[in-house]
Amino acid sequence: MIDKSNLLKRFISYITLDTQSDPDSSETPSTAKQWDLANKLVSELKAIGMSEVEIDKNAYVTATLPSNIKTKVPTIGFISHFDTSPDFSGKDVRPQIIENYDGGDILLNEKENMILSPDEFEELLLYKGQTLITTDGTTLLGADDKAGITEIVTAMEYLIQHPEIKHGPVRVGFTPDEEIGRGAHLFNVKKFNADWAYTMDGGQIGQLEYENFNAAGATIEIKGKIVHPGTAKGKMINSLYLASKYINALPKLETPEHTEGREGFFHLTQVQGTVDHCVLKYIIRDHDREHFEARKELMHKVAQTLNSEFEKELVSVQIYDQYYNMRAQIEPVMQIVKIAKKALKETGITPIIQPIRGGTDGSQLSFMGLPCPNIFAGGHNFHGPYEYVPLESMQKATEVILKIIELTAQEHASS
Repeated sequence: MIDKSNLLKRFISYITLDTQSDPDSSETPSTAKQWDLANKLVSELKAIGMSEVEIDKNAYVTATLPSNIKTKVPTIGFISHFDTSPDFSGKDVRPQIIENYDGGDILLNEKENMILSPDEFEELLLYKGQTLITTDGTTLLGADDKAGITEIVTAMEYLIQHPEIKHGPVRVGFTPDEEIGRGAHLFNVKKFNADWAYTMDGGQIGQLEYENFNAAGATIEIKGKIVHPGTAKGKMINSLYLASKYINALPKLETPEHTEGREGFFHLTQVQGTVDHCVLKYIIRDHDREHFEARKELMHKVAQTLNSEFEKELVSVQIYDQYYNMRAQIEPVMQIVKIAKKALKETGITPIIQPIRGGTDGSQLSFMGLPCPNIFAGGHNFHGPYEYVPLESMQKATEVILKIIELTAQEHASS
């Protein structure tokens, strides 16, 4: 049984380090403060007895747990990211520990009247009687993905302390900048040298995911014409009004707040402008590749329609792909999903297999030649002050890692 007090202590030591990433930086890592946790992980991995502990010039941390059996067994990996979302502060995280949760409201911050309530977040009721780790309402928590790091490091420590558990070689990796879509960009798949891996970066206990959104970003630039409003008739072109036309030309119900499951969306993330110039920022998401391509095409067609209406090239669209659905890369090696599913069941967890309504380093890594499904890390309500994680979910995730390693050794040693 994994010691919960050890898990909690390790987790808190990670989340109290600010590792927020910055999408406007061109450096890797995008913020210097990410080095603080990266270097801490190097020291900790060495201290627990891991081999080949390395950190590269971009703060990617890797290490090896050597095999303790003679039989040749595939090398498997476990990967998590140490940055936190740029969308909400990760500085001065002050976690609250709610023991034996009673199923009621949790006061996060009295001054701001912030309450974590099952009336709004019904998943809380799954964890009655458990220990919850929450924010104090002023920052995010950082369970995304420091819970995953905690689970991986704790599992490695447990295996080192229990050599009677037979296992093949295991590689672990910790990455910067996943939250800004760059976590896998400089990951050295060849040097990592694993046959396959799992990202510990999912949410609710039981989640096992090998399908994610196809993703793109879009920048729409709109040119207007400004003249004195007193003499503007027939002359002025207000880019802000033109922007509203563009926005309203896209399907109104195909937005994040109106979609679920495998339904894709257009998400307007930023509007910046004046009368003579306006910029819209969108993200485009869809699990189906054909639908994904059709969404991108629609954004171009809307611009063409507006340009035709004004008989001027006022609207331009730039779209860049971010990542693709990993399912195409996982399906040829579905055995790695079956092993994870069996591990969940053997640790008493009902698998929840569903598409990710988001992305993960595992998607990019899968297309880079490292098949990499995603497993729950236990957290909820990521990227904001209502984030929390049940300690027991982290305990179970650690047990799942151990069981995957054990099952891999057993299945290949007997084959």
